[in-house]
Parts: sequence; structure tokens; C-alpha cells
Amino acid sequence: MTNNEPKGGVTPVSTRVMNLANFLSQAARRNPDEIALVHGDRRWRWSEMEARVDAMAYALVHEFGVRKGDRILVHSANCNQMFESMFAAFRAGAVWVPTNFRQLPEEVAYLAESSGARLVIFQAAFEAHAEACRAAGEQIGSCIPIGSSRVGEDYDAIVARNLGRSVSPVAVDRDDPCWYFYTSGTTGRPKAAVLTHGQMAFVINNHIGDLFPATTHRDRSIVVAPLSHGAGIHQLCQVARGATTILLPSEKLDIPQFWALVEKWRVNNLFAVPTIVKLLIEDPSVDRYDHSSLRYVIYAGAPMYRADQKKALEKLGAVLVQYFGLGEVTGAITVLPPAFHSSEDGPDARIGTCGFERTGMQLQIQDEDGNEVPAGATGEICVIGPAVFAGYYRNPEANAKAFRNGWFRTGDLGHVDAQGFLYITGRASDMYISGGSNVYPREIEEKLLMHPDISEAAIVGVPDPVWGEVGIAVCVARGGATVGAAALREWLDGKIARYKLPKKIVFWSEMPKSAYGKITKKLIREELERRGELDIGSAGIGERRSAAP
Repeated sequence: MTNNEPKGGVTPVSTRVMNLANFLSQAARRNPDEIALVHGDRRWRWSEMEARVDAMAYALVHEFGVRKGDRILVHSANCNQMFESMFAAFRAGAVWVPTNFRQLPEEVAYLAESSGARLVIFQAAFEAHAEACRAAGEQIGSCIPIGSSRVGEDYDAIVARNLGRSVSPVAVDRDDPCWYFYTSGTTGRPKAAVLTHGQMAFVINNHIGDLFPATTHRDRSIVVAPLSHGAGIHQLCQVARGATTILLPSEKLDIPQFWALVEKWRVNNLFAVPTIVKLLIEDPSVDRYDHSSLRYVIYAGAPMYRADQKKALEKLGAVLVQYFGLGEVTGAITVLPPAFHSSEDGPDARIGTCGFERTGMQLQIQDEDGNEVPAGATGEICVIGPAVFAGYYRNPEANAKAFRNGWFRTGDLGHVDAQGFLYITGRASDMYISGGSNVYPREIEEKLLMHPDISEAAIVGVPDPVWGEVGIAVCVARGGATVGAAALREWLDGKIARYKLPKKIVFWSEMPKSAYGKITKKLIREELERRGELDIGSAGIGERRSAAP
């Protein structure tokens, strides 16, 4: 082969792929009269949902001048219009830019400006957010409210007068963007991870095959997380299979209502972060409703501690599916299927693993120079494969840091065993060095959660004049339990090396959590600082009991 010849001796004829909006059209064609979406007392059939998306896509193109590659920012809590907007944007060839509906107006305005959004769809309750976006982004031409607003014509009114009209899905190539998935990380401004039509087609197939195989149009999926992130990807997969999506009637998670819906609709699968799964299984209502229809309870976004795993298996049976993956890899790095979840702590339990490589994906544990380390050695988790995003939008500095020799660097630390099962130690930014030794907080947190009176725990490293860094443990006691810091530290002694023992333990009534229900070290550290509890002090052990953040 000469240098001028293409790789493999073949010049690609086409890189065109299916527009993802076609998943909805396929489901509507196969199952026109079956229920696509449920929200409160409202139900939409697949044919109705397809018609509504057609109408909005027509309006986007012919009334609002949306062209291929334009960004459409959507700021809304879960509702049918938000879900429809994803397919309408895809059909018009636009890029869907969903936001966390709990963000402040100035935060959403930054996303509008940084993404170059041309149009904003927003729930009417967030009119201030739409105004802030307009002020920040000169390129924004129109705002479409979901509900009555002085800012623009109501979404449903636009749909109603365009019913019966449609546009053909815009032709797209494999690398054409379809979704800007904003990731905040631990520091700095949020970054837009660019997801593409070709990449997402792989991810959807991968999710179906690895997480909830054999899902069909007879299945029902309930949504307990914002559609702007992982739940949106999960529900896109349900549409690809024609499965019904059930939205909770209100923004607030009403757990008895959730279990009642699981029983009523014979729900088969759901996606949640571990803290939400914990809430669901610890509420007494879990025993009042029939949840035997559940086949896949999928959790991701943070580790599930062993004590919570056991409780979930006890309550729900062998239905747990764990996956590990960042927004930049669209969740697709590892999977731990139901067969690999065990309630027994024997040698075959593989306690602490988040599973093995997803189909078509490869991970590698690397040292600081990018070299692969041996099995059992700790290093940074890096990954390659079709699920990896295209890069951060207009952020070459972040891209340079995120990729090395073609591998995406997750920023997470871990190791693999001889069989390739991955064990996450924590974020690189979470690790601290005490007396010259690396300390990984998750190991200590796992031990703390073995205490019968501890419900939640998180550890952060802070500067110390003697040891360099030491740990502060923040704990939440189970309802009605009384446990002291000194007694808890004494209980830990002997279960972990002494240099890993937290130097200070504080108790809060609840943990600060992100909008997606995650316990994040960034929020913990900020709250410790706000309370003045970052100071280790001379006594070494703190026992202040604080009110909820």
C-alpha cells in the first residue's frame, strides 16, 4: 500500500447514518395505538406523539428558521413537551441542549451563551431563565414557553395549529452532533460534551444489549430522574424498543406514589442514581405494593455501597444492574448484570466491582505517563470505543486534557482484577495523601456504612500541618440512632489501617446532594467550609451535630 492509498484499500463511500428521530417514527409505525407516554392522568399513543413531534419540527424549520446544526436549549422539568422536543430537534437536524431545571437563571444563561443556542424552549415557570438567556445570547431569536407566558406563544398552541404538517428528518452523518450533554465535573464552568447521531446509535444498541436485553413494546419504564441527562438517554432507548415511558406526576419524588405506579403499570425497568434507589427501598411503602414485575433496576452515576446493595437485593430480588460511565462516554464503560450481584459476602461475590467492559468498549488502567499498569495496580481509568463523545464544544484546552494517545481519561481511579472486573477507588481529585501514603475515601466510606447506625457517609481530605492531609468524615445517622464520633472512630479502628482513620467526624441530619440525587464531594466541601468545620483543631475528633444543609 502506498501512502496515498486509503486505509484498508477502500475509500468510504458514505458516512451517512439514521437520524435518531426515526426511532420514534419506527415505534409509531409498529405500535400506533399503544401507549407511548404517561404523565399523571394524561396518556399519549405513539401515533399522537409522532404527530405532535412532526408538528413542532415543522414549526421549528418553517416558522422559527431552525437549520441543521442550530442549538435548541430546553429548560424544563420532566414533561411530555420536553421529551417531544428532543425528537423535534433531531428531526430538524438541530442539536438538543437540555439543562438541569434546578439551575439558576444566570447558570442557564451561561449554557445558552456557551452553546450558541438560537432558540429556547422553557417551562413557563422559568420565565426569568428565558429572559436571562435572551440577555446573554444575542444569537437567540425566539423563546417557546411550555404553558402561558408573555415571552412567546405556547408550545402546545404551536403544535395544535401545525398538526398534520411534517418535515422529513434532516439527513445526518455519523459525526453530526445531536445533543450537547453538559458535564460540570468537580471544578470550573460546565462543559458541553458533543454527542453525535452515529455515536448515540451505538450507545442505544449497547444499552439495550448490555443493560436491559429482551426489552419490547410490552415493557414499561418509569422515570425518577431528570430527562436532561442519563434518564433521557435511558428513555431514548425505550422509544427504540417501543416501550412505554411513565413520568412521575410531580417534580418531588413521592415514594409511595412511585411504588403505586410500579404496581399499576406493571413496570419492568427504571434508571436511578444509588441514593434514589436507597430511598426507594428504605421507605416502608416498598412492602405495600407489588413490584414483582421489575426485571431491571439500573443504577449508575455514583457507587452503590455494599450495605445498600444487600438491602436492595433483599427487597427487590435479582434485578440490579450497575453500569459505570461518564456523560462523555454516554454511560457505556462497564456493566454488572443481575447475575453478578450477590447478597452473600463469599469469595465469588466480587464485592465492590462495577463490572466488566461494555460490548464494543475497551478500558485500560494507566499510570501518569499513559502506560498500562498490571492487574491489581491502581491508576487512572481510560477508555476507547464508539461510545466516546466527539469532544467538548469549542474547548480545545479541555479536549487536550481529556484525551491521551486516543484514550479518553475519565479522571477516576481504579484497578482491574485478573478477569477484567473493574474496581473504582474514587475520583483522582478525591484522593488525598496522608503521611506520604495515598488514601482513597471510598474504602473508608464502605467501612463506615457497615456500622448499623450509619445511613450515609462521605470523606474529604483537608490540609494538616503534621501529616500533609487528613480526612474529615461526614456521617448521617439512621433515624433515631445516636452514635458518637469517638465511638465510631474506635469502631473503625482495626477495620482499616490507622493512617486511613478520619481525624475528624461530624454528623449532619442529611447530606447535600446534586440535582440528580448524587452525594458530591464538591458540595460536601463547600458545606463544611460554610459551617466552619474544615478546621481539624487540636482535639482531632469533632462531634458537632449540625442541622440539615
